[in-house]
Amino acid sequence: MGIQAAEISAILKEQIKNFGREAEVAEVGRVLSVGDGIARVYGLDNVQAGEMVEFPGGIRGMALNLEVDNVGIVIFGDDRSIKEGDTVKRTKAIVDVPVGDALLGRVVDALGNPIDGKGPIKATERRVADVKAPGIIPRRSVHEPMATGLKSVDAMIPIGRGQRELIIGD
Repeated sequence: MGIQAAEISAILKEQIKNFGREAEVAEVGRVLSVGDGIARVYGLDNVQAGEMVEFPGGIRGMALNLEVDNVGIVIFGDDRSIKEGDTVKRTKAIVDVPVGDALLGRVVDALGNPIDGKGPIKATERRVADVKAPGIIPRRSVHEPMATGLKSVDAMIPIGRGQRELIIGD
């Protein structure tokens, strides 16, 4: 009742043929500390600045502060559920948001996710969230004044519609 070499060969061929070829390879890191919406993560050596990462429970974050031994990640969500030692996965995608006419009249969060209860947004185009603002020369000149309603502010700081102006008061 010995097993023949041909039988062993046939069994091995069948097992090899059915062996799954798909293997998920993911670069992961571990949370060192969490505080004030920032997580320090060790082990994400190849993460890019501005790259989206994923914490347990589907919470997402963006890699910002790339240091030699760890990465500072801004957490987009509740950081109380993230604990020291949790795994963090790279998504290999820079943070982007939906753009276009599909967003008109919708209420979205900072990542473009709908929060108005009207269902998913059917945007066909996405753009990187963190882009450099155009310089002074390419911008269209300010041609329409904007009143704040405070006479003291309007008198001291004339503001034009479309202009960026920081007004700080006590």
